Amino acid sequence: MSSTKKPKKAPIQLVKGMKDILPLEADFWSFIKERVFLMARDYGFQYIDTPIVEATALFKRAVGEETDAVSKEMYSFVDQGGDKLSLRPENTAGVVRAYIEHGMLSLPQPVKLFYFAPQFRHEKPQAGRYRQFWQFGFEVLGETDPVVDAQLISMSYFILKELGLNTEVQINSIGDDACRPKYIKVLSQYFKDNKKDLCADCQKRLVKNPLRLLDCKVKKCQEIAQNAPQTVDYLCDVCNKDFTAVLEYLDEMDIKYVLNPKIVRGLDYYTKTAWELVELDEEGKLQALGGGGRYDALVENLGGRNTPAAGFACGVERIISKMREHKVELPAAFRPDIYIAQLGTEARKKSLRLMQELREAGLSVAEDISKTGLKNQLELADKRKAKYALILGQKEIVDGTILIRDMENGVQETVDYKKIVKEIQKRLNIHVVEKVLRGHSIRNK
Repeated sequence: MSSTKKPKKAPIQLVKGMKDILPLEADFWSFIKERVFLMARDYGFQYIDTPIVEATALFKRAVGEETDAVSKEMYSFVDQGGDKLSLRPENTAGVVRAYIEHGMLSLPQPVKLFYFAPQFRHEKPQAGRYRQFWQFGFEVLGETDPVVDAQLISMSYFILKELGLNTEVQINSIGDDACRPKYIKVLSQYFKDNKKDLCADCQKRLVKNPLRLLDCKVKKCQEIAQNAPQTVDYLCDVCNKDFTAVLEYLDEMDIKYVLNPKIVRGLDYYTKTAWELVELDEEGKLQALGGGGRYDALVENLGGRNTPAAGFACGVERIISKMREHKVELPAAFRPDIYIAQLGTEARKKSLRLMQELREAGLSVAEDISKTGLKNQLELADKRKAKYALILGQKEIVDGTILIRDMENGVQETVDYKKIVKEIQKRLNIHVVEKVLRGHSIRNK
């Protein structure tokens, strides 16, 4: 009787344009998150996390139907209930929707929010750019003063500087509803005179969204745009005054910037100030790591009252790529105070409880509870650079004791098991100040 061998199933591969965040790369992500959350704390921003899936209409109305992000790159679908939904291509629209829907309009203004979240765009995958990509961003809603623009620019600049990157700020003003129509009329006429040399997309933009002509990546269109009229020459008095104020604030903070009339950003909701943070890539071309601007009309456009706002976002994968390129040195890896080594079934059981008691006392603890050999465990304790190892075996359980091993000099001492927490705190000179969220502790050493 012959047996039929089942064909081997082919492994399922990662979806094109997506990316696994593997343990070897996690240190970069942790470092970036730490800097972002510290910046948010220092400047009084509160964390917000909106759904990945939103109504397609939200992005069409906020971002613009003729933008590449919506018309070409958005992941959209109709669900089982017939609702038209999309994976978010950017985060600002969802934040503004939440701001309106949850009554943040009635809170003391401005409302300052930040996020660290994935976005989705179906574009050609390339170095540092994926179809699922992560951004961190900061939004200020309810304040018109141009000092907010300058502060956001400085935050975006200094976060990247703290991550080891020396970026350049490129800045422009694209005006508002009072002065932009006149500029767009002049701009349209300029490009109409060069229409035959424009790419197919730009010929469509000429009719539907002329401002986006300045942002085209096609070389021929970029050459034509070099001599295009500049937005700053058509600003009304209010926009000109605000833009001048932003630049003066940047001068005061010694933030170097370049006036770039081609910075218009890729989304329709921007008004007045627009900026990008750029670095040269390996081919000598400028690559944007982040950017932002003011969007004073967006809240009202999405159904709220007239509310000025501004914000920025930065791409995490691109930042990590640059950090690797510049060989940025990350902070030292986590070094636990204590490593628990155990021998025998009863010691393993007791170790589980001991670890939690040590953590509740504000100590950082490591272990490899599945390991059985003492030599193996002490080697792992040394590899993790633990300061002390606590050794618990059958003899120690019977005697009510535990061994403390100094991992630097190998000296061991037997201690009363009930006094182990205070003994370790004394040796580490730790004073527990207060318990904080998630069961962790703040300590002074």
